Amino acid sequence: MKLIIPMAGRGTRVRPHSHVTPKPLLPVKGRSMVERIVDTFNRVLPRHLDTGVFVLGPDFGEEIRAQLRDICARHRMTAHFAVQPRAEGTAHAVYCAGDHLEGEGIVVFADTLFEMEPGIDLEGADVVMWVKEVDDPRRFGVAVREGDRVVALVEKPSEPISHEALIGIYYVRDLAVLRRYIQQLIDQDIRGHGGEFQLTDAFDRMLKDGYVFKTATVTEWLDCGTIEALMETTRYFLHKERDTLRQGTVENSIVHEPVYVGPGARVVDSVVGPNVSIEAGAEVRGAVVRDSILFAHARVEGAVLADSLVGQHAEVRGQPQRLNIGDHSTVR
Repeated sequence: MKLIIPMAGRGTRVRPHSHVTPKPLLPVKGRSMVERIVDTFNRVLPRHLDTGVFVLGPDFGEEIRAQLRDICARHRMTAHFAVQPRAEGTAHAVYCAGDHLEGEGIVVFADTLFEMEPGIDLEGADVVMWVKEVDDPRRFGVAVREGDRVVALVEKPSEPISHEALIGIYYVRDLAVLRRYIQQLIDQDIRGHGGEFQLTDAFDRMLKDGYVFKTATVTEWLDCGTIEALMETTRYFLHKERDTLRQGTVENSIVHEPVYVGPGARVVDSVVGPNVSIEAGAEVRGAVVRDSILFAHARVEGAVLADSLVGQHAEVRGQPQRLNIGDHSTVR
């Protein structure tokens, strides 16, 4: 079972934190989005993921590959890499996985996190599309079902023909078939929204040719695509995963839970929380911090921060602030 993750996008809505780190590798309460996705699928699928295929941007360096290899190694998976040389849509991103598109696999776009119940049924379907019930389907692509089979895919319907929004997660029984249909789009220059090659167009052609499509549901669909959404999703996991909050050290400080203190992180002579995630190696000293994220090895000293993000190895000292600063920055 393969996991195909296109992640060549620039993550513009979470800048400056995606200038150096691809958005899917940003941590959410101690674990990157990619690792959380792998964890979820290995918990709910009937077969273990054994291969990870990551479609990267042309300028992604060896450090990013090393992080992805480490994630795969922790989950007994083999890591492979492909490159999307230019952004030409979701179908094009998947197509860039090339020869890895064979056998069965999961295709997932790592803009969101999700939770689902174990025991996902993949039998009797060529494609399983994960959906979430939404009140207003006009903002989404939706799956239209008759019984347990999908009979149509509709992009942003003007009428409420279905409330099952597609969330960018797909099981494909034979990835080589999907590759063939994407090839048709590219060869015939069939472009969809934004003038790009869209994966839903390839699936729509498969559906019309008689392939069997079914749906599966998620219990939670958590956006990480903007700064505000990333902070809200972090708050969700701070409240949900309380048994793993304290991994670093807290000295002479007041903690208003939930507060995550990652491995090697320190909180000294401070007041922190609620809703604070202090990632590995970060330090808070003589400060007050609430509703904020401090990425790995950040340092906040003598400051009062709220609703802030402090990048990796960044340093904040002094006056009260509401901040969003990137890696290796200094504010004094």
